[in-house]
Amino acid sequence: MAERIALLGSTGSIGSQSLEVISKFPDEFIVEILTAGNNVDLLIKQARQFHPDTVVIANVEHFHQLKNNLKDTSIKVFAGTEAIEDVITSPTVDTVIASIVGYSGLRPTIAAIKAGKKITLANKETLVVAGEIIGKLAKESGSVIIPIDSEHSAIFQCLVGEDGNPIEKITLTASGGPFFNWSEERLKKVKPDDALRHPNWDMGNKVTIDSASLMNKGLEVIEAKWLFNLAPEQISVIIHPQSVIHSFVHFADGSVKAQLGVPDMRVPILYALSYPYRLQSDLPRLKLADYQTLNFFEPDVRKFRNLTLAYDALKEGGNMPCILNAANEIAVNAFLTEKIKFLQIPDVVEHTMEECLYSDIPDLDYLEITDGNARESAKIYINKLYKSR
Repeated sequence: MAERIALLGSTGSIGSQSLEVISKFPDEFIVEILTAGNNVDLLIKQARQFHPDTVVIANVEHFHQLKNNLKDTSIKVFAGTEAIEDVITSPTVDTVIASIVGYSGLRPTIAAIKAGKKITLANKETLVVAGEIIGKLAKESGSVIIPIDSEHSAIFQCLVGEDGNPIEKITLTASGGPFFNWSEERLKKVKPDDALRHPNWDMGNKVTIDSASLMNKGLEVIEAKWLFNLAPEQISVIIHPQSVIHSFVHFADGSVKAQLGVPDMRVPILYALSYPYRLQSDLPRLKLADYQTLNFFEPDVRKFRNLTLAYDALKEGGNMPCILNAANEIAVNAFLTEKIKFLQIPDVVEHTMEECLYSDIPDLDYLEITDGNARESAKIYINKLYKSR
């Protein structure tokens, strides 16, 4: 039987690439549900191509446009965030691709986990904000979580067949982004267009900025803790500009396993969907002769302080990763709209972490409050920075 897929965030970078992968395997996967935030035009186009049972637009202002443009089809149309949470639990859904960017992906993913769905996870904020809660819910429901992020997919693949073998540590690779060799003086003049030119990966704006600031890697460090049950000191980061080795696992006997491939998100997407099998694909193959040198460097945490802040939040635990994530989302948006400079992104994050009330055992409701408070605190600080320019 073909696996029925619900795609959260179908119009984003991961969502669009997921549909591209699914389209190549019509006997294996059927699109059951598509959801999007605001991009109603692309959602309409996707709905007409894949003919899902249901589509949902989170922004209710676009409901009538979506409904009217699909009225000649049998597709069910809904709007609002609560509708996304409702439809995702449908018994006709086997697998949920969680690719909504940012905190807004948390509630729908939790709803899918509670319903016991197989989760292919690209929304790293889910585990960053509520990793402990997510782990308990998945254990209770029997939901299986398979990572899509290339680095976590690499770790996951390296651990297949290693049950019971102790992990010494893991190493997440980072491309270094577009500013790897830039001086601090040059970084002071960075514009959004500079930061959006990633050397290796094709990603959405928010993730691309996070990659440039190394916050993306910091969030992945926190996510790895919950995915693989590791202590902070067991997770390291190395800069690997070629993005060919996607991560390493170091074992207790001194062995190291790595997963390699071209920098193409369609490869880990396909693996997550087809696991535990590997489907024959026409995706690009890695040609090692094209890479005569593979380089590795320690990250410069003086210039890229977000990585250190992420480790601090992980060690602090509680609601601190939630504060970190919320502040970063606001700071990235402020940078993209040129309200703050690139090097002020970690300033906003650090200030918010210092200002917001800490809780060591937050429940989901408290995390909602934390998220709102952290965003407001970050906005106030950004306004001060903007006025002082």
